[in-house]
Amino acid sequence: MKTTRAKHRSDEPRPGGLRHVVRTRVFVSAAAVLLAVGSASSASAAIIATDDPTAQELRAEEIVADAGTADRQWDDVDTMTSILPEKAEAAPETAQSDPAEVPVEEEEEAPAEDTASEESSGSSVDISAECSDYSGNQAIGCTMTLDAGWDMGEFQCLVDLWNRESGWDETAYNSGSGAYGIPQSLPGDKMAANGDDWETNPATQIAWGLDYIDGRYGSPCSAWSHSESNGWY
Repeated sequence: MKTTRAKHRSDEPRPGGLRHVVRTRVFVSAAAVLLAVGSASSASAAIIATDDPTAQELRAEEIVADAGTADRQWDDVDTMTSILPEKAEAAPETAQSDPAEVPVEEEEEAPAEDTASEESSGSSVDISAECSDYSGNQAIGCTMTLDAGWDMGEFQCLVDLWNRESGWDETAYNSGSGAYGIPQSLPGDKMAANGDDWETNPATQIAWGLDYIDGRYGSPCSAWSHSESNGWY
C-alpha cells in the first residue's frame, strides 16, 4: 500500500516572511517621504496605518509632519522678470531730404589772343600789321618807328644798329661806359625824360632812342651809317 502525503499549508511563518514584512515597511516609509511635498497629511496617514512602526518609520512620520507645517516661503516670491536688456525701439525713419544743389560755376571764356599787340614789362603796344614778321621788343620798335613817320627800310637800319648796341635787351648794361638799355643811353637815367619806368619798360627806352636819333642824325639809317664808320652813334 503506497503511502501519500497530504499537501497542506503550514501555519508557521517561513524564513523569508520576515524579509517580506521589512520590505513592505520600507516601501511604505519611502512612499510617505515622496508624498511629503505634495500632501503631508496623506504621507503621515500612510505611516500611521503601519502596524508596529519601527524607529525609522517614526522618524519619517516626524519629518512629514514638519514638512506639512513648514512655511512655504517660495509661495511669496515675486514672478521673476527678464534680466535681458529690452530692445530699444527703432527711431522712426525720417524722410531723406534731397541733396542740396551745388551751384555750378560757369567757366569764364579766355579772352581771345590779340595777335596785333605785344606786352612787355607792363607796357602794351598795339603792333602794326606791317610788323607781324617781328616779335618782342623788335615788334614794339617797328610799330613805333612807323608811327614816327619812317618806313620799313629805316626800321631795318634800326634793327641793325640796336642789335650791335644791346641785342634789343632792355636790361643790357655796359660796365665799361655805363650805357644802359636798348639804345644804350649814356648815362641810362637820361631816358627818364620819357618815363619813370625807363629801367624796365622797353617802350619807354625805344621812345627815347628814336627821339635821340631824330635829333642827332635825322633818321635810323643815318645813325647806322655813323655807327658803321665810327663804331658808335
